Amino acid sequence: MRELERGPAPLLFAALGTLVFLNVYAPQSLLSLLSREFRVGAAEVGTVIGATTLAMALASPFVGVLADALGRRRVVVWAYALLVLPAVAAVFAPTLGTLNLARFAQGLLIPGVMVALNAYIAEEVPPAGRARALTAYVTGTVLGGFLGRFLAGLVADFQSWHAAFWLLALASLAGWGLARTLPREAGFTPRRDPRVVVAGLGAHLRNPALLATCAVGFLILFTLVGLFNTLTLRLAGAPYGLTTAQTGGVFAVYLLGVAVTPLAGPLLAARGPRTALLTAVGASLVGLLLTLAAPLPLVVAGVAAAACGVFLSQSAALAAVQRSVTGARSLATGLYHSAYYGGAALASVVAGQVFAARGWAGVAALVMGSMALAGLVGARGWRRVGSTGVPMPGDPAPTRG
Repeated sequence: MRELERGPAPLLFAALGTLVFLNVYAPQSLLSLLSREFRVGAAEVGTVIGATTLAMALASPFVGVLADALGRRRVVVWAYALLVLPAVAAVFAPTLGTLNLARFAQGLLIPGVMVALNAYIAEEVPPAGRARALTAYVTGTVLGGFLGRFLAGLVADFQSWHAAFWLLALASLAGWGLARTLPREAGFTPRRDPRVVVAGLGAHLRNPALLATCAVGFLILFTLVGLFNTLTLRLAGAPYGLTTAQTGGVFAVYLLGVAVTPLAGPLLAARGPRTALLTAVGASLVGLLLTLAAPLPLVVAGVAAAACGVFLSQSAALAAVQRSVTGARSLATGLYHSAYYGGAALASVVAGQVFAARGWAGVAALVMGSMALAGLVGARGWRRVGSTGVPMPGDPAPTRG
């Protein structure tokens, strides 16, 4: 395994993280275009994101069990290969309903890469190279979240929204090719006893700190998706009138996650996840207040501050997940991701309804409330979480939504 420690493995993990997260939020910069194409309102068009995140929420725990039984590398390779199919189906979708069906299928497959690759890194990369591999993967997921939004908007501006899904199909095909270069597992032991899975699940569901962390995850991604979905619609309308390419450029604030991720480590180590979460919530609330201003630079600055707060909150929550459990860590991570993306699925519908009824002021109030509640739940629920709040060696890697 020395090639993983000193070879191109970190770049490989970064590329795999980038290519899978291209799929998650790529249509977010297209929502105003899709709204006109299918003649639907803000609430209905938001389901293009919600269909995927709902499927991710449903599939994540089961993918952890599947990867434990079949092998992490095999699940990653097959997930990438199958991701090509719904992307191509989306290209030819004649209605919003059929597009959502294709997006739901994408969401069922994305955790096959996300969850299984986390476990692969934890088990197959030697300790000396693990931190570098994890950092590379997390950076890749942040980059993928931005590039999906940016490139989809750019391609749609010059071609059509159909071309954006051709891009996702090509990205998944490239991911399949790269995943096949992953070295065969040396430390994997199949776990196929359902009694062990049930016992682990029961222990997690009786763990108050883990349940609190799942609630925090639900609320922080509710905040991020509610903000970004309706931001697209706001900036496409008066007085801004931004194109899909310009709106995709605004999502460059997502790249701040690349800076926030390494900064979160020292804060988590020094103060623990509770302090990190409350700091993040404060930053997000200030940023969300700024978005109520009319000048575009202030809106973008507010979105940037809010996004940074969500990224730091996610780092704190992932630290709390691993500090709150002693076994069945893949299943615990799967449960967290289920709650996390469940928040995104709900926000995709609710935020659009609030935007249609109350405008941006209503959305700002909604997501400020969800972020404040996340801080309250974490402050109360993490009182017994380890003071350092830092993931131990071997923990699965966090990902950015």
